Amino acid sequence: MNWTVAIPEIALACLGMAILMFGVLSKARNTFHICSLMTVGALVLTAALVLSSNGGLGYNGLFLADSYAMFAKLLVLAAAVLGVIVSIDYNEHNDLRRFEFPVLMLYATVGMMIMVSASNLMSLYMGLELQSLSIYVLAAFARDDLRSSEAGLKYFVLGALASGLLLYGISLIYGFSGSMAFDQLALVLSDSSHASPGLIVGIVFVVAGLAFKISAVPFHMWTPDVYEGAPTPVTAFMATAPKVAAVALFVRVMISPFGHLLAQWQQLIVLIAMASMVLGAFAAIGQSNIKRLMAYSSIGHMGYILVGLAAGTQQGVRGVLIYLVTYVFTNAGMFACIIAMRRRGRAVERIADLGGLWRSDPGMAAALTIFLFSMAGLPPFSGFIGKYFVFGAAMQSGLVTLAVVGVLASAVSAYYYIRIIKVMYFDAPEPAFDVRPASLSIVAGAGALFTLIFFLFPAPVVAAAEAAAKGLFG
Repeated sequence: MNWTVAIPEIALACLGMAILMFGVLSKARNTFHICSLMTVGALVLTAALVLSSNGGLGYNGLFLADSYAMFAKLLVLAAAVLGVIVSIDYNEHNDLRRFEFPVLMLYATVGMMIMVSASNLMSLYMGLELQSLSIYVLAAFARDDLRSSEAGLKYFVLGALASGLLLYGISLIYGFSGSMAFDQLALVLSDSSHASPGLIVGIVFVVAGLAFKISAVPFHMWTPDVYEGAPTPVTAFMATAPKVAAVALFVRVMISPFGHLLAQWQQLIVLIAMASMVLGAFAAIGQSNIKRLMAYSSIGHMGYILVGLAAGTQQGVRGVLIYLVTYVFTNAGMFACIIAMRRRGRAVERIADLGGLWRSDPGMAAALTIFLFSMAGLPPFSGFIGKYFVFGAAMQSGLVTLAVVGVLASAVSAYYYIRIIKVMYFDAPEPAFDVRPASLSIVAGAGALFTLIFFLFPAPVVAAAEAAAKGLFG
């Protein structure tokens, strides 16, 4: 059965259980703080186990540990560590000091790691649901806040609908092909004549279910409300780690079992990518709440990422992975700055609250400027590198119209990013924010440094992404 391929996941799940038991039995006043630090340690230890694992196929073909899964897992774990770190001070200030919070993040991460190693439609669904159930609870974690309860309920109801679509698609694929294993499906579908209309409909439903998880149009409707209503560290976590896992899963599903049917599903991905980029570019223009703006920004970025998937090539997958790296560090740093927006102990979320920030906090203003320029895709920031690779892959695959739409949408989105910079540097100054904790400064500083100097040293990430993409294509 080769159970050792899942040692990192098993270790993280066991460590999560140990942290949970410690939280239940501990009498210390700072139990939440200790459990958060233990969770960070568990995630770092798991990353070391991922790096030292040999890989292979296990559990009768349900679980695959390859170079592609290793790349995605390390990025998921990095995003999860950043998410836990930015949550510590926020939860202390907002009376959310409950040890279950980091444990839920940990088990969501276990689900994500199972997702990216899934080599069967059944293990895919198990990992997806473990991640989703944890995040449903996290979104509604601020029980006394009506917006948080509403966010959790909306995400749960719409997530259940998406799970139904995904399961229906899986059942159709199994019924018309006779298998749920990726390698068996790839073997059967190597001759496209075996792709019956019923199986193609099943693929469409699977795409719909996975598009919901990455908040791509037209399955994006939950994103602005959930991003705004959930506690900000949960929003930061949702915007990074789960997106990496869902995109990695999406790419594996479309390339591994259904890669021979590229002609059948490529146009569907092209349409979803175009719609996501356009809606993300235009819907964010009128937003006054920065968390809602980041929600629409996330929808747009998922569209750019799907450009690489639409190419259906090794270069396209490499572009997707590079884009994910730049996306995680930029968004983690951006949300660290958003969490630091506090006055007299109360969080503020309006873009207008950033007025004249460069006078009262030039360091935070500089970091936000770097993140916003990167998200706009301006050189030499890391966001430009990510877009360069995905658009280049689309051009090589002949998807010129898609690449042009992407460039134009990126130009439109630059307006609302630069508008925030205008508010920080040219609007009347607002009262200074409270002194931010060191944890937020570290995350924002590390994210800004990575975003700023990535173009000088892209080779290690590009090489790792190339190896991961090569591993996916065999």
